[in-house]
Amino acid sequence: MATLTGLLETTLYVDDLPRAEAFFADVVGLRLMTSDDQFSAFDVAGRQVLLLFERGAGRTPVEMPSGTIPAHDGEGPLHIAFAVPADELPAWEARLDVHGVPVVGRNEWPQGGESLYFRDPDGHLIELATPGLWPMY
Repeated sequence: MATLTGLLETTLYVDDLPRAEAFFADVVGLRLMTSDDQFSAFDVAGRQVLLLFERGAGRTPVEMPSGTIPAHDGEGPLHIAFAVPADELPAWEARLDVHGVPVVGRNEWPQGGESLYFRDPDGHLIELATPGLWPMY
């Protein structure tokens, strides 16, 4: 049987790559691993990767010495959620406030988790979710 062991990468498509890089480094606190003029890759908790691509940059395949990356792109505001410890949600809210990033929504889930929502500069909906949101989290 073929097995999945996790979700490795998530991609957001952005209009201004340097602006998005600064947001995810400064506001969200992610560590930039690599970047060029078309994409940036951030370490998420040492287990996942957040990729930012300049919108439209991935519409043609990329030929590399090691192989081919097929074309890809996306439009419109997307959604991603970061897992955070429940006792750190107030610190996250304070951090967003310091950076002038408004909280646009909240939810207390029936299973016990809590979510806080904000938008990045490209309008993507970013969620900070505490344990209890899903049966496995």
